[in-house]
Amino acid sequence: IPTIIHTSWSATPYCRATLRLSEKFILLLILSAFITLCFGAFFFLPDNSKHKRFDFERDSQSLDIQVSGRQVKEESLRDKIRADHERALQEAKEKLRKSKEELKAEIQTEKTKVAEDLKKKDGPKPLPPVSMPKLVGVNNGDPGDPDTKEKRDKIREMMKHAWDSYRQYGWGHNELKPIAKKGHSTNIFGNSQMGATIVDALDTLYIMGLHDEFKDGQEWIEQNLDFSVNAEVSVFEVNIRFIGGLLAAYYLSGQEVFKVKAVQLAEKLLPAFNTPTGIPWAMVNLKSGVGRNWGWASAGSSILAEFGTLHMEFVHLTYQTGNPAYYQKVMHIRKLLAKMDRPNGLYPNYLNPRTGRWGQHHTSVGGLGDSFYEYLLKAWLMSDKTDSEARKTYDDAIEAIERHLIRKSNGGLTFIGEWKNGHLERKMGHLTCFAGGMFALGADGSPDDKAGHYLQLGAEIAHTCHESYDRTVLKLGPEAFKFDSGLEAVAVRQNEKYYILRPEVIETYWYMWRFTHDPKYRQWGWEAVQAIDKYCRVSGGFSGVKDVYSSNPTYDDVQQSFFLAETLKYLYLLFSSDELLPLENWVFNTEAHPLPVLHLGNITLPGSETQR
Repeated sequence: IPTIIHTSWSATPYCRATLRLSEKFILLLILSAFITLCFGAFFFLPDNSKHKRFDFERDSQSLDIQVSGRQVKEESLRDKIRADHERALQEAKEKLRKSKEELKAEIQTEKTKVAEDLKKKDGPKPLPPVSMPKLVGVNNGDPGDPDTKEKRDKIREMMKHAWDSYRQYGWGHNELKPIAKKGHSTNIFGNSQMGATIVDALDTLYIMGLHDEFKDGQEWIEQNLDFSVNAEVSVFEVNIRFIGGLLAAYYLSGQEVFKVKAVQLAEKLLPAFNTPTGIPWAMVNLKSGVGRNWGWASAGSSILAEFGTLHMEFVHLTYQTGNPAYYQKVMHIRKLLAKMDRPNGLYPNYLNPRTGRWGQHHTSVGGLGDSFYEYLLKAWLMSDKTDSEARKTYDDAIEAIERHLIRKSNGGLTFIGEWKNGHLERKMGHLTCFAGGMFALGADGSPDDKAGHYLQLGAEIAHTCHESYDRTVLKLGPEAFKFDSGLEAVAVRQNEKYYILRPEVIETYWYMWRFTHDPKYRQWGWEAVQAIDKYCRVSGGFSGVKDVYSSNPTYDDVQQSFFLAETLKYLYLLFSSDELLPLENWVFNTEAHPLPVLHLGNITLPGSETQR
């Protein structure tokens, strides 16, 4: 047994210690493969530490560059601040050496430069091309007979005197003080020099053939008429004088600048309509757009003749621009008024734009009410007699006026009184005298075949207003005249005896001449020409007078812009042929600016579809 144990132990170690040659070879192959793999990994895989070291070096260099650059910048900035400081000190020293006048001139130059830069930045927007309405009779109008032509030439000479005086003494100002020979303005134009006389006179200059003067006016408007001013203006006055005047000048001359300026101003007026009712404020600030009403108007009310005298101009603005806002604003006013109750069918002069209620019940066809009625009729005429709503509103209003306001005096003079709180005041204003022409203009198209009646009514008003002139010492009419206590067509109060170059009586003479050709209207017109030339003419233009019953009157020293726009224009037309601005083709706004009838045919005004 021990032998067997020995044998088995000796056999086992022999097997483990001795490997065959093939086995050794395989082990060697495996070992060499492993070593090769390790060395390959060492030599051929990326060295992360090397890369990290490279990145750090680059970042370090970049940081050095940044720090160095910042130091350079800081040094440069310090140098610049030092240089600016030295320059400012030098400029200050130079300024201190300059005179006060030189400093003022420098400041004005800088202000002008800034204003011009703003103008360039906010330049006028191009307006869409619009076909021009058919224009007939924009010049000439030779009356034919030498006597009438001589009278017409005299009126043209008066216009030239009024314009030349303004050109010399008041250029750029709103109006002229012809005695003091300097510019004049009133609060209706704010505190700005807007050249109201220039804009108001343009169309009169054009139809009289005063083309050099017209060109001077156009150049001033191109270079100086700016509505981006901090000025509070009357919406009504700048509409009838400026927008009306600019549109008329555009239609007569075709010069695009007038249309562009009219639209620029109109855009400035639109904020006035931002009221709870859409009835506009009386005044608006052209810069801020803030509106308010006159302090004296009944409990903060807007005035009928002001918000009711926008239609003609605003319809033309929509026609010319394609912007429906203008048309919609005036149609909204019409719709609102149509829904309101009217005491005795009359329109009170005051309407509160916040509440939409009437103010005190005062109705007048003179001041505060007049042109509202005029524009109802003229809206119909301007629409080529298609705006039947306007015509119906006009007819209803005139019927109520006839019933409640028109009376005959004991001496047989027809007059239009004023309704105040249920009582008729037997007083008529010079402004009311326009109504004679309105009745004649509206005669054709009257209901119930009353054309003859209204033409006769126009003639009676013209006669009454002529009497108010004829019964004065100067043969010029007072501001207001009464029909009671035995006095007829005569002013009683001292503060109603003045004449400020007003046109309304002459306006009625012209309309009556156009519709009747009765020679008395030219005779009455010539009497007015002679009286104005004799008593109102001064070396520096034309002035109003304070008392038409005094043989030695005092001047008021104002040449009103409407004297050139209306009074002299109506006189010139009175002594011209009917071919000059025929009424079939032209409608005059309340400042005597002619606007063409819009033969729209099938064309729909932008915005009109929303009003139906």
